[in-house]
Amino acid sequence: MSDTGSLKPLREFVGSARFAQALSLTAIGVALSTHLIRSLIGWPGLLAILAGLLALCAASLVARWRAVEWYGILPLSILVFVGWCAVSVLWSTTPGASAARVVYLIAFAIIGVYVALMRDTIQIVRAYGDVARVLLGVSLALEILSGILLDLPIRFLGIQGDITSLGPIQGIFGSRNLLGFIAVIALLTFIVEWRTHIVPKGRAIASIVLALVCVVLSGSPTAWVTLAVALVALAAIYGLRRVEPATRWRWQIALLATTVVVLVTVWLIRIRIIELLDARAEFDVRLDLWREASRYLALNPLQGWGWVGSWPASSPYLWIEAATGRQHTSALSAYVDVYFQVGVIGLLLFAALIGTALVRAWLLATGRRSVVYLWPALMLVAIAITSFAESFVLVEGGWMLLVVCAVKSARDMSWRDALASAR
Repeated sequence: MSDTGSLKPLREFVGSARFAQALSLTAIGVALSTHLIRSLIGWPGLLAILAGLLALCAASLVARWRAVEWYGILPLSILVFVGWCAVSVLWSTTPGASAARVVYLIAFAIIGVYVALMRDTIQIVRAYGDVARVLLGVSLALEILSGILLDLPIRFLGIQGDITSLGPIQGIFGSRNLLGFIAVIALLTFIVEWRTHIVPKGRAIASIVLALVCVVLSGSPTAWVTLAVALVALAAIYGLRRVEPATRWRWQIALLATTVVVLVTVWLIRIRIIELLDARAEFDVRLDLWREASRYLALNPLQGWGWVGSWPASSPYLWIEAATGRQHTSALSAYVDVYFQVGVIGLLLFAALIGTALVRAWLLATGRRSVVYLWPALMLVAIAITSFAESFVLVEGGWMLLVVCAVKSARDMSWRDALASAR
């Protein structure tokens, strides 16, 4: 038997839909559980897993080369933003760390592109739902084990065992705010699963209850605000879907104007809202951090200090930590973080990335009959809102989710189609 003939079964296996399904499920699971993986096997183990995933994605793409529609696979907004982050290595104060972090950013982007190319939207929803059920279930089980059965913290995971006092809990994610964010996107995913009937009704309802319990126990004000805005967006989408297509653009404009008015009002009464959410302490921490970061922003406002993603133990990040008296791994706002690291140019590119993806996803959700188009729009709304108070979207699972939604939206609706639909 020739070498070509002996490799044929392997090539067929790697190029099969079942392999793509399993690889996508694994990739999503890894992206959303990086804290757990690092806690168990450290950075070397996580990087080895990531390298293995990239190799398998490459093999799968090669095996399915002819079946993939390569034209326009990446939105220009992703390419330009990532390109600017890569260029920022040239003026970074830590060029070695910046180069490594850019490669890390690109790695998760590639995996996200693979998932978006190989799976259709309903399959992606199912994959994220399956992963979220497992991760939230494991988180809740470990919190019960720590806080009720053992009454001891699980220190290497950061679990404090506070479930007996109804939280806040962290689960396997390392922080209550990240648990809250994962629980919110899980809840929205479970709602879409329920409405599309891709899982049994009982499982869908149990999943929704699980996600709600995790949101409540996380005690994250950011998660509550994100969930509230996402549910309002969901109601707005359903309302727009019932409007006649000929007049829908008028309602879209009215909704946009209303959103602007609401945002201005929220900004004017922000202190009162913060007090109602009992989030004054968290807001004060962020305010101190942003105030200190602004001092260094004034030195490099146009190009920033160079891309690093999560903050390294180097200047100027150590200086900011010293001034605030706290350790930080981010600026606690994706928009502030992007501004700080890649300047006003990077901030504009990042806003364009989220904005164009959200517009496309929104028009698809309001204009297409299938309920599955709700998912990218709801994910992008959650990302856009959470990014005001957290930087999850800039690294690992959050960044990969943004790439998946942006690529799917761009492939389902080009910018020309978006403009035509808006008229």
